[in-house]
Amino acid sequence: MTSARTFESIVIIFNPNSTGDAPRLAERLCRQLEDSLTYDVDITLQPTSHAGHAVELARDAARGAGHVLVVSVSGDGGYNEVVNGVMQAGNPRAVCAVLGAGNANDHRRTTRTRPLDEAIAEGRVRSIDLLRVHTGRGRDSTAEYAHSYVGFGLTPVMAMDLEKGSKGALKEIASVMRTFSRHQPFEIRNADGKHRKFDSLVLANITEMAKYATLSEADDNLADGRFEVISFPHMAKWRVLLLAIRAATRGLGEQPSVKSYSFTTLEPLPYQLDGEVKFVDAEVPVRIECAPAALPTLG
Repeated sequence: MTSARTFESIVIIFNPNSTGDAPRLAERLCRQLEDSLTYDVDITLQPTSHAGHAVELARDAARGAGHVLVVSVSGDGGYNEVVNGVMQAGNPRAVCAVLGAGNANDHRRTTRTRPLDEAIAEGRVRSIDLLRVHTGRGRDSTAEYAHSYVGFGLTPVMAMDLEKGSKGALKEIASVMRTFSRHQPFEIRNADGKHRKFDSLVLANITEMAKYATLSEADDNLADGRFEVISFPHMAKWRVLLLAIRAATRGLGEQPSVKSYSFTTLEPLPYQLDGEVKFVDAEVPVRIECAPAALPTLG
């Protein structure tokens, strides 16, 4: 369900040192909104100054009870910070949006309905599901949100290797192949006590990732209260490579969907939360659950 919305304030958050031309895009969006909006609204450009700053800026912008729009001019990782900041603020009338300015922009590419400035002027807000990630037990459990996917195994390892290397299609492919050749599987303990070994495990709210891969044949319903589980059990590397090629060319086909997925780590594990790589220690319970219609958004 959608509803027309006007905003009391619009905060545009961007990284001034972005490789994706975020400062220019942020300033252009600001000018477009000043020209197109027919009501009085305070529009603020907010550059970030350090890692994690977007969380703080988004939380401060959304705090309170007013109708505020927080726009991230960024890739998936920058938008992840903004979404988490808005969720921490606890304002149900705060709305998030993203203008792609990163390397992959998976979320914007797969959820885009129209140009962002037009969507803001129209004010049609819709709510989509988020993935809520818990790591730890009881009071020690931390909760973070992902707007698109959580990946273990190949996904974060390749992301870290790409971050170290140079950008560009051929260099990215070379980096991925180098990482793939060295990659080792990881093992987890499921809730039933059984151990399982994977090359890759992705819990996804979108159907595409990494610019090229089609994960599933889901109906693109981002508010159905479920997410897809895309798993590669440990197998010969040539078989993993064939699956990766299939994902990049014709997609992986229908995948199981669930409301939650739980396991315990057996060793320290990196994981990718949208575009951000994080780590979880050994012997830590991990629970990923759907947060139904948790994020008001537009665009």
